Amino acid sequence: MSSTTNNSQVQSSNGFQSAEEAIDWIVNLVKFGVRPGLKRMEKLMELLEHPERRLKFIHIAGTNGKGSVCAYLTEVLKQSGYGVGTFTSPYIEKYTDRIRYNGVNIADEDLLLVVNKLKPLVDQVAASELGQPTMFEVSTAVAIYYYARISCPDYVVWETGLGGRLDSTNIVKSILTVITNVGHDHMDILGDTLELVAAEKAAIIKAGVPVVSAVNQPGVIEVVEQEAKAKNSTLYLSGRKFRYETLSTKENEQIFNFDGPFRKIEQVAISMNGVHQLQNASLALMTLELLRQYYALIVEDEVLLRAMKETSWAGRMEMVSTEPRILIDGAHNPEGGAVLAQALRETYSYNKLHFVMGMLSTKNHSGYLRHILPMVNTLILTEPVWHKKEEAAKLAELAASLIQEMGLPDIEIIVEPDWKAALELVKNKTTENDLAVVSGTLYLIGDVRSWILHQTDSEKGW
Repeated sequence: MSSTTNNSQVQSSNGFQSAEEAIDWIVNLVKFGVRPGLKRMEKLMELLEHPERRLKFIHIAGTNGKGSVCAYLTEVLKQSGYGVGTFTSPYIEKYTDRIRYNGVNIADEDLLLVVNKLKPLVDQVAASELGQPTMFEVSTAVAIYYYARISCPDYVVWETGLGGRLDSTNIVKSILTVITNVGHDHMDILGDTLELVAAEKAAIIKAGVPVVSAVNQPGVIEVVEQEAKAKNSTLYLSGRKFRYETLSTKENEQIFNFDGPFRKIEQVAISMNGVHQLQNASLALMTLELLRQYYALIVEDEVLLRAMKETSWAGRMEMVSTEPRILIDGAHNPEGGAVLAQALRETYSYNKLHFVMGMLSTKNHSGYLRHILPMVNTLILTEPVWHKKEEAAKLAELAASLIQEMGLPDIEIIVEPDWKAALELVKNKTTENDLAVVSGTLYLIGDVRSWILHQTDSEKGW
């Protein structure tokens, strides 16, 4: 039996007795909502004697593509022999998905050990004027302590939760910053213009730390440029400091050339679908090139090319069933809808497209639907099992009005709030040459993925 298991049993006599109990406690903190600010995290780190200072973080923000960039970086670093921690959110199926070491979820005994260490400190902060730490803050603290004291990775691939400036992940000092892109998401919290959203995300840039980005709107580029300049950080912007050239694209294989400031990398193949993955992959390559330059990272080209091709990311244009063909994708904002629509036009072949959609109430549904509706034969509106869900009937009303406004031919619209029933409906409609797509919030995607692949319900939590 490992020392970790022994420790966890000793600890749990005064705290939680199982990982399930520990996870239940964390997940139930979701009722405290999203409370931007770093004061509670600062206090937790102080009480833990600053474990965050022991780690090298690659901090990744952006509206879309964060998870995919994390996946590419993790796979290359892992296959190159480095220990790599990966912190992502929301998780797809299990709470422990979000805290990984070398691609493997945190072990239950390690989670129990860490949570029993943290619980009294969280209670201490909660009893102070700072108030109760949120679910995401506690999850962030769990990850930091686990990486600093138990798994000790060489690098931590560190994804923001929401925004950047006041996100609990911004408690760390990174060695590299990545801002994938800026789009229309979480605008109820981050600001009602893209420039305001960009300012929140760009605030993760640290003094003198290089920034890699693929932002492309002029106003957004200006915001990121100004923040980088103010922090004396070099900005490596896609299209300026580095670029990629698409060589070929087909289902499950895309090939491109990368041209960076230090060298060219030719014939890079990836298996993830959608032309947006070429941009995500090039961001990852630029980040790896900077790790080579600044931190003497050793990555053999043979390993690099193999790892890029072998990278996968659950719930992003993932074919989870072949009979019938069911594609799941966590697109839930206008930019994600545009990318999914492009892939459905250019990458996948089908006679009819049957589309299941479930959303949270806070999203820009009309912007998303405008991209999707022109190619859909059947639209099935459903609901995720989550407290902020949008009603399927409301989505149906919106879709019907957009179909009329856009002058589209009749599309069959079905309202089925129960997502399992919606899934059965779409399976029955999808013949051999058709394609079924389930898209929308990752809370729905996680449930659908678990159900199709494992016949189990996923866990829940942001």
